[in-house]
Amino acid sequence: MRDKIYLTSFLLGAGVLLFLGRDLLPASVLVTWGLTFGGTTSVGILLVVLYRFRLELQASRHELGRKEAELNFALGVQKALFPRHFPTNAGLEFAAVCIPARGVSGDYYDVLQLPDGRLIFVIADISGKGIPAAILMANLQALLRALATIGNSPTDVCGRLNHHLNQVMDDSTFATFFYAEWHPGERQLRYVNAGHNPPILLDSRPPRRLKEGGIPLGVFPSYEFEMGEVRLKPSDLLVLYSDGVTEAGENNGEEFGEQRLENLITANHKKPLTEIQTQVLEAVRKWSGPEVEDDMTLVLVRAKVD
Repeated sequence: MRDKIYLTSFLLGAGVLLFLGRDLLPASVLVTWGLTFGGTTSVGILLVVLYRFRLELQASRHELGRKEAELNFALGVQKALFPRHFPTNAGLEFAAVCIPARGVSGDYYDVLQLPDGRLIFVIADISGKGIPAAILMANLQALLRALATIGNSPTDVCGRLNHHLNQVMDDSTFATFFYAEWHPGERQLRYVNAGHNPPILLDSRPPRRLKEGGIPLGVFPSYEFEMGEVRLKPSDLLVLYSDGVTEAGENNGEEFGEQRLENLITANHKKPLTEIQTQVLEAVRKWSGPEVEDDMTLVLVRAKVD
């Protein structure tokens, strides 16, 4: 339709040009030829331009459709990587959500029950967004599951992951990572925090942050991580989150912040996990607006009553 409008406009312009020069037509063959040639040339140039425009438009639509198909495929693959069901017989209950900012996410969480009874749960944030970050996330997930199932300690798992990611990522890319290993018989949680936002532990004492670990994965080829350890009592609540939660609202001048998150969790920690999750997400959206600025991941873990 747009092409027809352009063509009609140029033809009308050529007609007006010929009409204005009608008195000169009998007087000069040169003027007649010039007006005719000018109008015809204008129409010819227009047709060529419109043809090229149509080809470019078709190519752009084809490329846009291809990229949308690739994005939908990547999103489907990524959703399949997140756990569909959480273990229910290891003394912990879970609620988790990941909200991507750009279709696919560089955030990652996982829960894995091992044959020997141990339970592994993690959260990670790959620097960057979109498909490149999602590809690295899938790489991290595959290697993590391979390492965790062969009996490696938390520090060994993180050390091996760090070395691998250092080899496959460029110098500006890294991954913050929190790895936790739960021993239900001992009610003991062993963990490594590799540069991730410190999870919040709510128990009978004031809220604590699980910080022991080290730097993000992938920064140096070799690094000795430290391991933290904590015993969870029934009803203790552990809150894992990515910086998309606490940094929400940064574009508006003020972040949601860790303290605001801690206060909200403390005020609602006795509620069911799904209700706490809803309270947090609603508070963040109210603070920063409906549009997600960064990938947001929230994982809630509660120790069950025996």
